Amino acid sequence: MMTILRLYFEFFKTGLFAVGGGLATIPFLREMGAVTGWFTDADLTTMMAVSESTPGPMGVNMATYVGYHTSGIIGAVVATLGLVTPSIIVILIIAGFLQKFRESRIVDSVFKGLRPASTALIAAAGLSVAANVLLRVDELAAGNILSGVNWPPFILALAVFLCTQHRKLKKLHPIVFIAASAIVGAVFKFAGA
Repeated sequence: MMTILRLYFEFFKTGLFAVGGGLATIPFLREMGAVTGWFTDADLTTMMAVSESTPGPMGVNMATYVGYHTSGIIGAVVATLGLVTPSIIVILIIAGFLQKFRESRIVDSVFKGLRPASTALIAAAGLSVAANVLLRVDELAAGNILSGVNWPPFILALAVFLCTQHRKLKKLHPIVFIAASAIVGAVFKFAGA
């Protein structure tokens, strides 16, 4: 029962302070994993990959995944409710005062101030994911630059980037790149790369 309550509380905090969408939840989730021991940074990377490639908001998918992994179906429901409760409360409050908020200079200024903060959270999350996937920090720390790069994911990321720069390929739906990356990733995994 304590784990269920803690799931709700931890994801409530994440939902309350992670302004800017799913990627903005990553720093909070990293801290949550370190404090609770529910998942490692490697697990977090896997969760992000699965959450990004499945339907639905990334933060909600990750809350559901952690809750299920920790306490089964009840944990999944509780963690998801914890994450969305702050948004529901804010929406209900704003709905009551919508006209006043819409014309308020103060509210407009607050949202303009939140944009850089959420941009920084998303950038930090993106950089930490890239470093976690593309680099082997222990090898780099030892001065081994070539073995410090995780080459299969690096080559895959470079290939996807180059493909998205090509005019004809740029018009393809992002799901094509996700599916192709999943297939290549599976080949690398099964080939033992």
